[in-house]
Parts: sequence; C-alpha cells; structure tokens
Amino acid sequence: MISQDSIEALKARLDVIDVVGSYVELKKAGANFKAPCPFHDEKTASFVVSPSKQIYHCFGCGAGGDSIKFVMEYEKLTYPEAIEKLASSYNFTLTYTDNKNNKPRSQLMEKLNEWYQNLLSHNQIAMKYLHERGIYESSIEKFGLGYAPKSHESINYLQSEQFTLNEAVEYGVVGYDPERRQSFARFIERITFPIYSANGSIVGFGGRTITGHSAKYVNSPETKFFNKSRLLYAYNIAKQAIYKKAEIIITEGYLDVIMLHQAGFDNAVATLGTALTNEHLPLLRKGSPRVIMAYDGDKAGRAAALKASKLLSAAGFNGGVVVFEGGLDPADMVKEGRVNELSDIFHTPKPFIEFVLDELLSLYNLKDPKEKERCMAEGVAYLKTLSPILQEEYKTYLASRLGGLGVSPSLVKITNQTNSQPKELVQKNTHKDMWELSLIKTILEKPQFLDTVLDVLEPSMLQFHAREFAMALEGKTDAPELMAILVDDMVKVLKSGDDLTAELIIFLTRYYDRELKKINIASNISFEQKAFYIRKYRGKIAQLKRGQLVSFEA
Repeated sequence: MISQDSIEALKARLDVIDVVGSYVELKKAGANFKAPCPFHDEKTASFVVSPSKQIYHCFGCGAGGDSIKFVMEYEKLTYPEAIEKLASSYNFTLTYTDNKNNKPRSQLMEKLNEWYQNLLSHNQIAMKYLHERGIYESSIEKFGLGYAPKSHESINYLQSEQFTLNEAVEYGVVGYDPERRQSFARFIERITFPIYSANGSIVGFGGRTITGHSAKYVNSPETKFFNKSRLLYAYNIAKQAIYKKAEIIITEGYLDVIMLHQAGFDNAVATLGTALTNEHLPLLRKGSPRVIMAYDGDKAGRAAALKASKLLSAAGFNGGVVVFEGGLDPADMVKEGRVNELSDIFHTPKPFIEFVLDELLSLYNLKDPKEKERCMAEGVAYLKTLSPILQEEYKTYLASRLGGLGVSPSLVKITNQTNSQPKELVQKNTHKDMWELSLIKTILEKPQFLDTVLDVLEPSMLQFHAREFAMALEGKTDAPELMAILVDDMVKVLKSGDDLTAELIIFLTRYYDRELKKINIASNISFEQKAFYIRKYRGKIAQLKRGQLVSFEA
C-alpha cells in the first residue's frame, strides 16, 4: 500500500492545470481555465479548472475533483494506479507501507541512455554519419544522442545492471517474440534519440538505422509511460524558447530539430513518427505560441500538413504552414548555410486556412463541373469548423478562388444547424442567492470562521442553498455542488471576521423580520405562543441593530 505521507507529498507537487492540461486543451477564462468537458458531449464549454483551488468541475455533468481524480476518471484507473502514473510522470518516488514495494523509481531508461551515449562516442561509423549530416559535437551532447548495438548486447547490459527483462518490456526497450520464445532489443544498430516527458524524465527512444534497414526510423512502442500522441521531440529543451518567442516550429524529423537548434531556431520540435493529433493540442496551447508547421513538399508531407492545418485552424491556433519543395528539408538548408533564407520562410508561412482551401482546390479537377461541386462542398464543410467571423471572411476567399471558374460568391452558402439544444445533465437551481453562496464559499476557504457562523445560523435558515450549506458543515468538499461554488469567480469570499459579522447582522435582521411577520399572521398557534415569539424576535432584532450577533437557540 502507498503510504499516506507519500501521497500527500505527491499532491503537493501536482498542479491541476498541468495535469488536466496534458489531456484537455484549456483556455484562460478570468482566474480559471475552461474547456469542453471530456466526460460528456457538449458544444459550450462548461468544464472549469481552478488553479487557486486545485480542482476541476463541470457545470454540465457534475464531474469534479483534484488532479488524481481526473486521471482516475480519464484513464479509467484505480486510485493507486492513478497515483503511480502521476508519480512516474513527475519523476517522483513513492514510498509504500510494505517494504517489498518500497523502492525508488526505476533508472532503467536513464542508465540505458548513458550506455548508448558512451557507445556512440566509440562508434566511428555512427559519428561519421552525424558529422556528415552537419551535426556538431555540442548538439550530440545537448540532445543526448547515443548508439544502440546488437540485440544481445543491449539485453546483456540490462541484465548486468540488475534490470529484469519484464521491466525492460514495460518501458518498451525490449520486446518478446512468442513464436521464438525469445526476447529482443527494439533498437538494434541505430543512432538513438532519447525522448523526454514534459517533466524531464526519459520515456522512450527514437532510432535511426545506419545499416540500411528498411525501416529508416523506429520509435518506442506505446507504454504506460510513453504516449507519442501527447509528446513532441525536444519539447523539454525548446519550451523556454517557445514561451519567450511565443512561437513553436513543428517539423517531421529528429535531425531537422537538431539542425534548426544549431542555427538558432531553438523553438523547434518534432512529432514522433505520427501525425499531429487532438492530443497534442494541450501541449501546443501552453504559452499561446504561434504555430509554424514545417513539412516536406512530397505527397505524404502535404497530406500531413493539410490534416494538421485543419486541426489547428479549427482549434483557433494562429500560425501557418511552410512546405519544403525540391527534396530539401530544414536540416539540409541549415547544412548549406541558408539560415537567413530559412528565417524569412518561417516569418512568412501560409496561413492555415488559406493553405487548407488552396490544397483542397488542388485535389480536384475543377474543369469538371461535378468535381468542382464536390470541391465546393468540401470547402464549405471545412469552413463550418471555424468561427462565424472566419467563416464569413474565408467564404469570400473560397468564392474568389473558384470565381474564375464560373462560380458566383453567392453560391457559397454556410448554414449552421442549431435546432436541437443539448439536454442539461444536471438540474440547475432556479435561483442563485449570491449572499448565501458567498457565505458557503467563505466557510469552505476560511474554516476559522466556522464557529462564528455555527453560533448564529443553521442550514434551515437559508432560503435557497440550505443543502449546500449543510454539506459544507459536514466537510463534503468533494461534492459537485460545493466544487461548483469553489470554482465560480462570481461568488466572492468575505475577507475578514469583521466583514463576516457585518454581513451576518444584515442577513439575520432580515431573517428575524420575516419570522416576525409570519408569527403576526399565523392562525395555527395560541395567543400565548404568538406573544412569546413576538417578544423573542423583537428582542433579537433590537440586539442585531445594536451591532451584536445573536444565537439562533437563544
């Protein structure tokens, strides 16, 4: 079992914006962040993450909790599994109450990388290849490049360092062939590129053959530590430059990244042998950078650029596409000394939306009326993924590009269907009393005021939020209703004890005044009872008007 002290220490290191933001694309909204809820379908973002409270809450479906709860729900993990996953991501060593589990985080990846690096320095063929590609010794060190030898050598090394093959399989550096009943190293006679998580631990490798293998590049397989759709190569090295320059250059290859860094483009990263996906967007959103996609001009490169541009433009990213024609790539241009030319290219990319529309036009034979019709339909379908303002702006662009081919701009029509409204998943209060909500939020955030409140109030005295007040008194801070109050910027917290006293006096005066009026018109109690309550409530009101709080029991 994981020790409670260890769990609390891990929680202290977690940041809910960082954790949730690695799964969901968050956008700043006042003091909080918002996004469409990942736990139910919705068009309007009702999912709120609060950095000050370190919690999330969805006003649509009621989901809410802290960083650990989010990982549990999103990854469908148990509580211990979520803690262990987060600990691995944050390079944090957990302690366990049973000694057999009480061991530090495995150093397998770091040890293997050190060994690969040492082997590279003694491998003349691999070093010659890197130097011929124009890579400096300083870059080899900066990016931690190494060399993976024959399969049995890697396996022997891991075993000599007391790592088990099961552990190596878990980290994706060793595979198992069930037919041959034999383990094998995944990286054989390749230059290695260590891949880091955003928090700085090695989670995988890329490998480039130097022996003419048919697979020029290979990557680590998906593991519980490595998800290539959420990571970008060299992001750990480039992130400070990305934040400083408010720009990120995304390329297709490891060598492109390394050479661009050598030339001063230290905000360059690369996808890991996969297309850009929705899962990359939270990482790209950090720092709100302008995104430059640098892709090869071949058919595959242009197709990947088209897909990425559709994704990024629909998500509202600013930036554009640079396509390298003639078989060249960024690494080649750096090696040839064409750095100024590269700089100009990166400063004038083709905007995403224009790139998408132009690419779509190029895919059809527009002299054929049927093809032209299909092209327009695809263009309109794409425009519908954009904001209304951009739809209107680029509707004209699409029409102008097709206009010379006998297409009137009036024919490009975009209609958005909004007939059906999504059903609310959680019944909302018909009335929100901001004073009552403020009181509840105050005792949640400032429990030192709780005794003062308990002396003069009980839940039944609140008109609209008695249930939430009772939950707060019971300490049910993980209740969705209370999380909704905590993350609501409109609900203010009373700053001091004096403020609380003043507000309670106003509230109680109004409360006892209402009770007095009820007694005056009551017909179901005796004259003696009515006289008793009238004297009681008048006495309380008089005391309150003198600036003194009164107990509800007195």
